[in-house]
Amino acid sequence: MTEKTDFKKTLDAYRAKRGQFRILDVPDLQYLMIDGHGDPNTSPQFVGALEALYPVAYKLKFASKTGLGRDYVVMPLEGLWWARDMDAFTAARDKSQWDWTLMIMVPDWIDANMFAAAVAQVGTKGPPTRLGEVRLETLGEGRCVQTLHLGPFDEEAAVLRELHHEFIPASGLRMAGTHHEIYLTDNRRTPPEKQRTILRQPVADA
Repeated sequence: MTEKTDFKKTLDAYRAKRGQFRILDVPDLQYLMIDGHGDPNTSPQFVGALEALYPVAYKLKFASKTGLGRDYVVMPLEGLWWARDMDAFTAARDKSQWDWTLMIMVPDWIDANMFAAAVAQVGTKGPPTRLGEVRLETLGEGRCVQTLHLGPFDEEAAVLRELHHEFIPASGLRMAGTHHEIYLTDNRRTPPEKQRTILRQPVADA
């Protein structure tokens, strides 16, 4: 039987504790990515992004298992989030102003040919409307600070203010990249109070 790798357990970048800000070096990782704008609760773009990402992710898992003998657990959804005025994200929570990139991490042995084949397979019958916008890209974040948030997404703001305005400056650092979230639980099936989200912020020396 092919051994199944769970990168959430093997990669340090997927470890975080509630109430603790941890500085770590995140390695370059490869993702399926798709971009969008607007409120994730109401935006058709957001729904279309999910409908395109997941079928490709599962086709790649199947291709890796059957073609390479390397099985792995499909990774959780992740997102990069930003706005022209970051107060729209951390304070006002004006979701209509948000830009985002949704992502699913895939192993480094997944190459461009495997990706193209997976997209083609997904597109053979009833293709998702945004399938052609999914891309395979490596993200290099380097030095980051992260923590675990337990609870509804709209309660992240206080944690982010502490991270951005207290911990990072007090550590002799500055924000140097895009806010990153890793959704360890499926919010469609998990009560808001039990949702577990890694909050990550790339940083550099101040």
